[in-house]
Amino acid sequence: MGKTEIILLTIVLTGLFSCTQIPDVYQVSGDQPDVFPDIRDIKIPDNIAPLNFRLNNTSSDKIIAVFEGENANIIVSGKTRIQIPIRKWRRFIQTNSGGKLIVTVYENKSGKWIKYSPFGIEISNISIDPYIVYRLIAPGYESWSSMGIYQRNLTNFDEDPIIDNRMLTGNCMNCHSFNKNDPGKFVFHLRGKIGATILNNETDIIKLNTKTDNTISNCVYPYWHPSGNYISFSTNIIYQYFHTDPAKRIEVSDTESDLVVYDIKSNRLISNPLIASKTSFETFPTFSNDGKFLIFCSAQKTSIPADYDKIRYSLCTIPFDEETGKFGSRVDTLISSFSTGKSVSFPRVSRDGKWLMFTLSEYGNFSIWHKEADLYLMNMEDRTVKPVSSANSNDTESYHSWSSNSNWFIFSSRRTDGLYTRPYIAWIDDNGESSKPFLLPQKNPDYYDFNLRSFNVPELVSGRVKANGKNMIRTIQSEAQNVEFR
Repeated sequence: MGKTEIILLTIVLTGLFSCTQIPDVYQVSGDQPDVFPDIRDIKIPDNIAPLNFRLNNTSSDKIIAVFEGENANIIVSGKTRIQIPIRKWRRFIQTNSGGKLIVTVYENKSGKWIKYSPFGIEISNISIDPYIVYRLIAPGYESWSSMGIYQRNLTNFDEDPIIDNRMLTGNCMNCHSFNKNDPGKFVFHLRGKIGATILNNETDIIKLNTKTDNTISNCVYPYWHPSGNYISFSTNIIYQYFHTDPAKRIEVSDTESDLVVYDIKSNRLISNPLIASKTSFETFPTFSNDGKFLIFCSAQKTSIPADYDKIRYSLCTIPFDEETGKFGSRVDTLISSFSTGKSVSFPRVSRDGKWLMFTLSEYGNFSIWHKEADLYLMNMEDRTVKPVSSANSNDTESYHSWSSNSNWFIFSSRRTDGLYTRPYIAWIDDNGESSKPFLLPQKNPDYYDFNLRSFNVPELVSGRVKANGKNMIRTIQSEAQNVEFR
């Protein structure tokens, strides 16, 4: 704590929604409070859930937090945690939408009050999609007896499962993807004895066998064409192994991988030798926002696992014709691994088509355990590339998803403890500059201490997923439709 002094002061704030009284005798600290989650100097949407927090490394008798806005204020108290009533918070941030908050924290220790240096929070008047969907799974992926795909309401703390493997026979499920943030159009892959690709297309739930005589595996890593008529996939033979170095833990590599596009209307897979080469690995497909290009990661084929740390993926693109379902005759390179000396993974184009965000790491394509993995941004007009510096940390940044309005993004990070991936949210401006990210708010600030599962593949969606759970289970337990290959 910095230099302190005793101050005697009586404060009267107008517009307070609380009867909690601010102490009139306290010591002034020159330091900001050490809070978790770190909500200091962040930017938030005006529809986010309360920013509940705690003081770290403290033995408080009581704490008080004063949120001062331009149009209204609130005071909230607690022993070691600040937990703001949802209705009070919702009125407060809507009243101060587009403005800035000043947050002052008071702490009582052994009957003496300390006033910490205040910090700011900016409230954007541009909202974020009200839901996110993620998979909850043990962090090492070696155990998946208890896992599921869940949805969370960002405006409050409601969470419920879309599909949980306790409803099935212990199957692993992954690779969920939505069409332009639409909760009515999504797909995910189910592994195990009754495994298949599960497609929810508005009211229809379909079970697809996407393994054909012409493909090397079932379809994974999906991304929807903006028309909603196609879904791009990777087909992979995946090799997972474990490091003896605890700092690296797990490595995931492909020994084979190709790309295909599923034509929903004709129930067939489309491919091309340029995206299914025998001499290279292709993976993580995504479409441009206008649907005219398929963007993907590609690397020269090498020996796996012997050369696992020598393989590096470039970012490539090929034209795609929605009307005919055909690909162009040439692959162009957007980012060359030979130039960067690094490897690209998880490309995602913003909904307005202005930016392409991706992860850059030292090697490989599945960088979820690479501490050096950071987020980067490409300007789709001039193809300039820069790191998303304000969002990156000293630990792993990986999967990311854009909001419908392209003003917000959510991503997975291990910065909290180096083990579990947690969802962080950040604003991005017209120049591609990011705000300081904030951790997904929880009702109890201690939530992340006792939740022993990682948040995997966080996807922003524009509303609640209303898929009928019973119909989905019934479909999963039925026979799969075979998919044709062209």
